[in-house]
Amino acid sequence: MALSSTPGMPAALDARLTTVLGGRTAQAVQKAFGYATVGELLAHYPRRYARRGELTALDELTIDEAVTIVAEVRSVSERPMRNRRGSLLEVSISDGRGILTLTFFNQAWRKNDLRPGVRGIFAGKVGAYRGARQLAHPDYELFGDGDGGDAGAAIDRAAGWAETPIPIYPAISTLASWQLAKAIGVALDTLPAVLDDPVPPDASEARGLIPFRRALELVHRPATDADWHAAQEALRFQEAFVLQAALLRDRAERHAESTAERRPGSRSAEFEERLPFALTGDQLAVGAEIERDLASGTPMNRLVQGEVGSGKTLVALRAMLAVADSGGQSAFLAPTEVLAGQHLRSLVGALGPDLAARLRPILLTGSMPAADRRRALLAAASGGAAIVVGTHALLGDRVQFADLGLVVVDEQHRFGVDQREALRLKGQSPHVLVLTATPIPRTVAMTVFGDLDVSTIRELPAGRAPIESFVVPLADHPGWEGRIWQRLSEELGQGRQGFVVVPAIDAKAVEEGDEVAPEPEGEAPRPPANVTSTLAMLRRHPELEGRRIEPLHGRMSSDEKDATMRAFAAGDIDVLVATTVIEVGVDVPNASTMVVLDADRFGVAQLHQLRGRVGRGGVPGLALFVTDAEPGTPARERVDAVAATLDGFELAQTDLELRREGDVLGRAQSGGRSSLQLLRVARDGDLIADARDAVQAVLERDPDLTGHVALRAALARRLDEAERAFLAKG
Repeated sequence: MALSSTPGMPAALDARLTTVLGGRTAQAVQKAFGYATVGELLAHYPRRYARRGELTALDELTIDEAVTIVAEVRSVSERPMRNRRGSLLEVSISDGRGILTLTFFNQAWRKNDLRPGVRGIFAGKVGAYRGARQLAHPDYELFGDGDGGDAGAAIDRAAGWAETPIPIYPAISTLASWQLAKAIGVALDTLPAVLDDPVPPDASEARGLIPFRRALELVHRPATDADWHAAQEALRFQEAFVLQAALLRDRAERHAESTAERRPGSRSAEFEERLPFALTGDQLAVGAEIERDLASGTPMNRLVQGEVGSGKTLVALRAMLAVADSGGQSAFLAPTEVLAGQHLRSLVGALGPDLAARLRPILLTGSMPAADRRRALLAAASGGAAIVVGTHALLGDRVQFADLGLVVVDEQHRFGVDQREALRLKGQSPHVLVLTATPIPRTVAMTVFGDLDVSTIRELPAGRAPIESFVVPLADHPGWEGRIWQRLSEELGQGRQGFVVVPAIDAKAVEEGDEVAPEPEGEAPRPPANVTSTLAMLRRHPELEGRRIEPLHGRMSSDEKDATMRAFAAGDIDVLVATTVIEVGVDVPNASTMVVLDADRFGVAQLHQLRGRVGRGGVPGLALFVTDAEPGTPARERVDAVAATLDGFELAQTDLELRREGDVLGRAQSGGRSSLQLLRVARDGDLIADARDAVQAVLERDPDLTGHVALRAALARRLDEAERAFLAKG
């Protein structure tokens, strides 16, 4: 790709790349990364900074070492390549102590610069070809006519050149890092000398941050390490500041809305009276917070996080009853059809026949028969159903509600902000209650859910049996595999049931949405354990002879999955061989054993969720995490971490520290909220909290941001990016 640049007027961050880089280059950048403006391109920060290498004499070169050399071109030759089309340019250079060959493939034009007698600085990694040392496609800078006479000056210049940090950008095969560097350099040169900073001057000065324009220059063209460190510090705070401004402004706007007050009445009281157990202290406390929100006349926007089995769904049901008592409806959004069906059965069971008959909870999923779907749509639109439980099908255009008062989103990490908002817009400023059994570290809560009030349920209901967790390290003890199935057989022999969870449906298909970890670099991919082969193996295993073993996965129809889960819950199936469709919400009190094969292929949160499917009744739980991962590898560390503790909040922090940033925040957290660039929630918690405090101070003084034009513009750019991302998905 040839870079084109035309000198022109200084460009602002909103200037189109087509006017700055030229059409071909701008099109290549947009195709590769989606960037359309100067500001978006300049926010494509280097992922790291490299060095050209120590200044080295030619007779001291070491193979595979990155080096920088001051030398003179001795000879240049070009010849056709033997085994493929094109030519090979070979340049011999010398520093007076040794000779080195530079090789360039299909770059004959370089002989116009690299002529005998020309001196310069050459950098690259030392390789060998037929016993001779060489640099393939080296970086170089030639001395001009006035540079080459003074050897000392040349060496000083070369040493400085070698020590200058080289920005390395996230790149793709059609747009290399050096091409991006050129494009970014062109964009930088069109900026005015001063840029308005979204961070107010008093906040920047109090923290000793360099100006915005200077930070952009130094992050992309540093002369020293101190340059890019200072630049990143300023840009990181700015990123946190704009992010928190977006979240806090959303929160303020939501709190400024009004909605119908919802208060518990006769049906809520009837439900409380028939509960066969006492609510935990945490359930009562969080319930009181929700009750205050519902009665406030301001739309609730609350996240309830709690351990697996802590009773979040019961808390949500009490909120739905309060809404029903006020004549409103609730929509309960679940991530899978299995879970949606499970929730409907749980809600009906908890309500009892009388209340269920009056509230008429219904199910709405994408794979329902047409007649059932029409009945469900009519019940929702007419108000006949006070509770509508469903999957993404609830977001469809044909789904309408008579009076949607509450939106409940289960397992928020499986949805994006767009889905939550799409469902909310089906009512007149309904309340929103988000549930997650994946405990969220404080920094992630501030970064992703900063527009939500957060409630926490740590206390588990009485009667929950303990769960023992063990790693089965087949890399260390391959002979232990037989004991896995022997142990499962022992549990079945006591009248209990078990799960065997695998990453894939068959040899080719991984369950959609699963967090299957990549294979280590340099190793041939090993196919993951799958339902098809594991099911066949277990059915013929002597330890499990005569046992009823059935599959459950996402490729089965809704009716098949529902029938299988009903049979398992009724005790008609002994062992389910499943993918992570059973990860959340599946509640079978008699299930005691969870075997996870290839456990290293799952994330920390997934393993913790899977373990939570057992030990839900009076039966003690057993979790066996089977792995071939070697000790000391990140994959093994994940499995060991989960086996070491049952504390989901501790694991959430471990997860944050072990995993990549994007995975922690969730691929589905779209809408620009979690697309972090320089910020890292595992590292920058204090900075994010500091930025949040700074933003709150600004909004208290200037809630409409009338006097903060640059911040308003930065927020508008975020909204534009989010809208483009949303449209691209459609």
